[in-house]
Amino acid sequence: QVQLVESGGGSVQAGGSLTLSCAFSGSGYSSNHMGWFRQPPGNQREGVAAIDPATNHTYYVGSVKGRFTISQDNAKKMVYLLMNSLKPEDTAKYYCASGGWALALKSYSNFGQGTQVTVSS
Repeated sequence: QVQLVESGGGSVQAGGSLTLSCAFSGSGYSSNHMGWFRQPPGNQREGVAAIDPATNHTYYVGSVKGRFTISQDNAKKMVYLLMNSLKPEDTAKYYCASGGWALALKSYSNFGQGTQVTVSS
């Protein structure tokens, strides 16, 4: 059974940085992509970044390109999201996900409990 545990959320001012971490437990870590999704208050969940642990190929939604960096550690089964130049519109609950492909939300079979990121202007 796959479990995902996120950490690293918090409150920052616009322009600041945060790094989110996701610990994966269970089997099949590198079989599919790992992703970060976010859900702003009152809005739908959207894909932010994803990575193929087998190749380190990455995917980003346009609004975060150049500001966010997804990375992973196969040995530790950890996925990270470095978020720079944060904007108030980045405020959301961020979820780690596994078992899917690229930023296709419906393809992911496992989600963590989420970690809140709040960016103030």
